[in-house]
Amino acid sequence: MIIRDAAEADLPAIIDIYNAATATRTSTAFFDPVSLEERLPWFRRHSPNEFPLWVAEIEGQIAGWLSFHEFIRRPAYRGAAEISIYVHEKFRRRGIGRALLEKAIAEAARLKMRALLGYILGHNVASLALFEQAGFERWGRLPKIARFEANERDLVIVGRQI
Repeated sequence: MIIRDAAEADLPAIIDIYNAATATRTSTAFFDPVSLEERLPWFRRHSPNEFPLWVAEIEGQIAGWLSFHEFIRRPAYRGAAEISIYVHEKFRRRGIGRALLEKAIAEAARLKMRALLGYILGHNVASLALFEQAGFERWGRLPKIARFEANERDLVIVGRQI
């Protein structure tokens, strides 16, 4: 497995992985698939030296990705970043999410980040376990804040100081 900065040519694979996750109602609060045109500005906001977007590549295929996002655009929160991880369904349970998360933790200081946060839907047990195994703690819970059809879901905020 190679973890590297994402290139614009990787965007279709990134979108495919994201859209597959959207359909499960487990890892994102979006309902509809996103398009290349919608995601291109999002992709271009990532910078390898500030808020990177990484892909995990296995045998030429994008198996997963991790993105950093600014937490809140106010000076007191500078150095805090939200991270998101998505893994292609055929590559799950092979350590890809763990490898991406470990790289994020290892690179956080170089990126001038002092805290990493994750927003995880409460019923996404696998993601909660992944982050907790990497030393993240539960910093908050917003009960029944998300609604998927007839199901109300909690949002769990996990975090780790660097």
